[in-house]
Amino acid sequence: MARGRRRDLHANRQADGDVSLVAFGLRSFSALILRSRVGGVSKDVSKRAGASFETQALLAPQDKGCVAKTGIALILALSVVVVPAGSALSEIKSGSEFLSPELRRQQADETRNPAFFWVEQGRELFSRRPAPDAQACIACHVDPQQKLRGAATRYPQVDAATGKLLNLEGRIEQCRVERQKQPAFGYESPELLSMTAYLASLSRGLPMQVKTDGAANPFFEAGRAFFERRQGQLNLSCQQCHDGLVGQKLRGDTISHGAGTGYPAYRLEWNDVGSLHRRLRACSLGVRATQFDYGSAEYLALELYLAGRAKGLPVETPGLRR
Repeated sequence: MARGRRRDLHANRQADGDVSLVAFGLRSFSALILRSRVGGVSKDVSKRAGASFETQALLAPQDKGCVAKTGIALILALSVVVVPAGSALSEIKSGSEFLSPELRRQQADETRNPAFFWVEQGRELFSRRPAPDAQACIACHVDPQQKLRGAATRYPQVDAATGKLLNLEGRIEQCRVERQKQPAFGYESPELLSMTAYLASLSRGLPMQVKTDGAANPFFEAGRAFFERRQGQLNLSCQQCHDGLVGQKLRGDTISHGAGTGYPAYRLEWNDVGSLHRRLRACSLGVRATQFDYGSAEYLALELYLAGRAKGLPVETPGLRR
């Protein structure tokens, strides 16, 4: 895989997040929420509410007052977004269901899906000694296409030895540090993204089957609480969008159920492959909420909850997303 195309790994990020949601945050949320929840706002006022801050600065005083009133309406609208009754886990759809037919075809085609460059790099790393005195992964995991097929469907999972919740990235890092005696790759490093994409791709097409009971249940319930809790300056929960507004347009994208079955995924807005936690951080940034660290307990619990919601959906890694 060519290094040149990936040397600016963080070029499209701001504070480890993505600026796309911030760029259209109030504008698109106002258009979406006001359109779906507040029918009495006039077209003119709705249009003004969507104006950028730079545009608002040029408005006449009377226009600014109109925008201010609409801003209040927006805040009220955001506070009354409700999740429709009867939203059940059986209704959860894969993120691919919300892609255009062309993007779905591109995702399925290994010769056209750019994320397969990362898969190939991961395959090479898996077979290579990380150091002269260290074993390659394949020395223990012989015939990974057979022996590791289905492994990714069971992550995140609770590590029996430590009682900690590990996602696939965490398991890779654990093996690298404890078994290979090498320093951790680090979240969002090209190496960890590639290795994760490769191992997850071995389970492509198999249904997700994470455990959410027993030792995993407290983590699952913590993830559920995170998903349902309002947060940030926009006072929105994950549930309000990914249950209550599924199928509606947010800028040029279609709101999905938030299933993470395609990650690590190549997102067109990133022009890069990224982890699910990168996407979660972008969502947090978009609603002006706290961005937790990659691999944090909060995002791990949320990842387990999303995987539990997606139980039965096929693994799509490496996914392609807008």
